[in-house]
Amino acid sequence: MIRKRVHAFTTMIVAAFVIGGLLVLFSSSPGSWYQSQLAQATHTNAAGTATVAKTAYKSKDQATSAYNKVKDAVVTVQNLQKSASLGDGVSAFDDQTKDKQQTDYETAAQGSGVVVKIGKDTADIVTNNHVIEGSAAIQVVDANGQKAEATVIKRDTSKDLALIRVKSTAFKQVAKLADSSSLKSGQQVLALGSPLGAAYASTMTKGIISSPNRTLAISQTNNQNVQVIQTDAAINPGNSGGALINLAGEVVGISSAKISAGAADTNIEGMGFAIPANTVAAFIK
Repeated sequence: MIRKRVHAFTTMIVAAFVIGGLLVLFSSSPGSWYQSQLAQATHTNAAGTATVAKTAYKSKDQATSAYNKVKDAVVTVQNLQKSASLGDGVSAFDDQTKDKQQTDYETAAQGSGVVVKIGKDTADIVTNNHVIEGSAAIQVVDANGQKAEATVIKRDTSKDLALIRVKSTAFKQVAKLADSSSLKSGQQVLALGSPLGAAYASTMTKGIISSPNRTLAISQTNNQNVQVIQTDAAINPGNSGGALINLAGEVVGISSAKISAGAADTNIEGMGFAIPANTVAAFIK
């Protein structure tokens, strides 16, 4: 009886090995069920390359989208003044309009500007008055590095605004002005401009509206009380005249100033100011 059971058990083991061997043989055979399922699962073809779905990725980043809407409308504005030395006398420093030879000019200051209108062969650009003040000539550098000479259309020293015009067909993008009266504290904004000049053109920094309606006193502006937007977006020398925009890519203000030091040489961070877009719109009209 025991011998019969051992024989039956041995027979089962041998049968299992035989069936297993057949499965291995079948699975390695071309066209077998196992191979066809494996090929279907890995999506490979005869050349050994993977099948790639034709689905394009689209970024939904609001800051990137806003930047792309306005970046080509933000330019560098260069204040050119005549090179002078002490040997030329005091008048050479006081009168920058004499002997206008382009080769005699040098860049005395750099700021930013925003294209607000494009004509047939011209472009109107708004900037800060202090950016072009005292200039013998004004040069604009667009986002692609092309240069064009500009003339002053009008200016308002009390609002620190100036409108200049270039004769060029290179400008293709106009910035849209938003209604700045609807701004709220905490709203996200982006500052675009050329901090430290053309070498850092199209620089963008990010922050919030710290206060939509702040008053800068005469002691701070050396002129008169000015209503401005306060933001913690980084604004550096060269950003003046640049755009402060919302996440829809609309200009809510023109960057104008910052407080970098307080009483007793206290270091200040994140206190920048911009002229409201509604003030800019009224000035342009």
